[in-house]
Amino acid sequence: MLLPTRINGPLAIVGDVHGQLDLFDRLLERLRRRTDWQQRWIVLIGDLVDRGPDSRGVIERVLELIASHGRTTAVCGNHDLAMAATLGVVPVPDEADWERRWLSGYECEATFASYEATPGDVDELRRQVPATHTRLLSDLPWLVEHPRVLCVHAGLVGTLPLETQLRVLRERDFSLHSPTWLCSKGLQDDQGPSECRVPIVSGHVRVPRVRCSPRRYLVDTTGGRGGELSCLLLPERQVITSHHDARCLKRRWWPFSRDNAA
Repeated sequence: MLLPTRINGPLAIVGDVHGQLDLFDRLLERLRRRTDWQQRWIVLIGDLVDRGPDSRGVIERVLELIASHGRTTAVCGNHDLAMAATLGVVPVPDEADWERRWLSGYECEATFASYEATPGDVDELRRQVPATHTRLLSDLPWLVEHPRVLCVHAGLVGTLPLETQLRVLRERDFSLHSPTWLCSKGLQDDQGPSECRVPIVSGHVRVPRVRCSPRRYLVDTTGGRGGELSCLLLPERQVITSHHDARCLKRRWWPFSRDNAA
């Protein structure tokens, strides 16, 4: 299931869903009511699973969305990678010990419950997760590129060359024990490499409301713990949430022309 990684056109970038199917459905309903629904790319910024009560339902809804709305894609979050690695559907090294990390530190109990598996029983979970779900988890890209933004779960590193990072993200280097671009909490304020000419959009770190600066957009407003699931509309620079229709951000910032793509 190869999701698009190079896209163009208007965007709706959805923050970390984290098993919160009710919020996700409410947000999608608001998006569907828009007259531009068919023309707009839906980009999920990662962490589909864990914490919330219905990870299975979220993945099923994402699959339905991919089938019904061709302009749908997503990036992999650290929780998605941890689940995929634990299920053995991505080629991670044994010493990375993703199973131990997922079971002990990722609040995955609700994910097991959503698949009617005993928490901690990985063999039972493997039997319960449909093949379509494991395929989605295994195939999630690490980067979605748009002429005017880069979408990656946690962000980019300011001290590494842009092309080096883009190469790793495009190729998905599963040999890395904790891929910085998916796992680091310290990238929320990192503006990325100086040669990156477009803003970086990420989730991963919960913020009270969608944050925008000239080079960084942060869109995770729940962290999987309730509140309002947010979606950033570009180029309008508006925010839709699971609870509210589109609201403009206070300051408009859409600085780079299409010719300045990374």
